[in-house]
Amino acid sequence: MSHVLDNPALASLTGPHARFAERRGRVLRYPVDVSPWLALPDEPDAGDWADLAALAGPGAEVPLNGYCPEVPAGWEVVFHVEGVQLVDDGLAAAPDAEAVRLGPADVPDMLDLVARTRPGPFLPRTVELGTYLGIRRDGVLVAMAGERLRPPGWTEISAVCTDPAVRGEGLATRLILAVAHGIRERGETPFLHTSARNTGAIRLYETLGFRLRRTTAFLAARAPEHLAQAREPAAPQPSSPGVAHAL
Repeated sequence: MSHVLDNPALASLTGPHARFAERRGRVLRYPVDVSPWLALPDEPDAGDWADLAALAGPGAEVPLNGYCPEVPAGWEVVFHVEGVQLVDDGLAAAPDAEAVRLGPADVPDMLDLVARTRPGPFLPRTVELGTYLGIRRDGVLVAMAGERLRPPGWTEISAVCTDPAVRGEGLATRLILAVAHGIRERGETPFLHTSARNTGAIRLYETLGFRLRRTTAFLAARAPEHLAQAREPAAPQPSSPGVAHAL
């Protein structure tokens, strides 16, 4: 039997994050200003791929993150990187006195920090997915971490980033442990994803108390220019803009 973390976006969008789900047939996605993650069934058929193409729009780039079935004929893989999924296996989770809760009013500063550090996609409404904590110095946001996917019983830690000017002070570690503390307080277990090539980060996460659960992959594929007839008619959806390559 599959585990909820084997297809975490599907488990999130049919579970705790169902309020965000945009659906066509059996394909679900987050709104394009919230997250690029989307969800196919565990064993997608031709109709599911047709629904995905119709949802994305002809020629759109579609992220297939964390769960990567074989891409059918007519789809072009435009991005591929090997990844890893790690889970809490003894984190020393604890609150942090300097960390502050970030909300919608902080989004401009969060987007600015993301632009400087490039931790992965963070969009104007990503903050709605869960708790985000940050550290400010002289009023400037210099580090943050927060929550993204929420399969039942689990929460993903994401958007971990630190301004280059303050790297080496352990701010990312402190924020990871503080976010993990909040996750555990809800009775859930933290997990995260990163690139398999990011060996330094993987070593840090393992030192903190994460363990490797599985290898995975992150890819993006371009939908066919000429869409097949979708299995189930659906109300028109806005076409997706170019999709960030999410980790």
